[in-house]
Amino acid sequence: MTRQNRKGFTLIEILIVVIILGILAAIVIPQFTNASQDAKRSSLVTMVQSLRSQIALYKLQHNDVLPGGTAATPPVFSSDQFWSHMTEFTAVDGTFVVGGAKTTTYAYGPYMQAKAKNPLCPTQNGTTESTVTLPTGAITNNLPPAAGAACGFIYDFGTGGTGSGRIWGTDTNGTAAIAQ
Repeated sequence: MTRQNRKGFTLIEILIVVIILGILAAIVIPQFTNASQDAKRSSLVTMVQSLRSQIALYKLQHNDVLPGGTAATPPVFSSDQFWSHMTEFTAVDGTFVVGGAKTTTYAYGPYMQAKAKNPLCPTQNGTTESTVTLPTGAITNNLPPAAGAACGFIYDFGTGGTGSGRIWGTDTNGTAAIAQ
């Protein structure tokens, strides 16, 4: 009686390999998800640090006036005005010309190339992830304030522009301020 030389794998061997691969995937995939979220948080912290330094430069060049205030007296905060102050050439009084060029009058800025987008926010045509809101409560000892309900940024503009100028990013639900 001659023995047949078998070539290939049995069904049991294939099932064992598939089960082992499934177990390894179940262990590794959640770690990649956490790494992605950690990278987004790190990117947000870097972005907030950059925003803070540019806000400080704006305040220095505009006679201690924070970006984001309207021409009203006292200034009232506007998210759109904030981004215009940060991305356009401005005069010392804070006026700007959208898309304007640097002139002797509009000699300051732009402080950023474009609106900052919070990487933790879901993308919605550049609006939600760039929203800058004021804190809902008081800021004590420059700690991150209670966040609002929107994902984006929280900015200490204060009453009439008398705040510290500090800015924080918020998480996906807008419920926690991300500090550096």
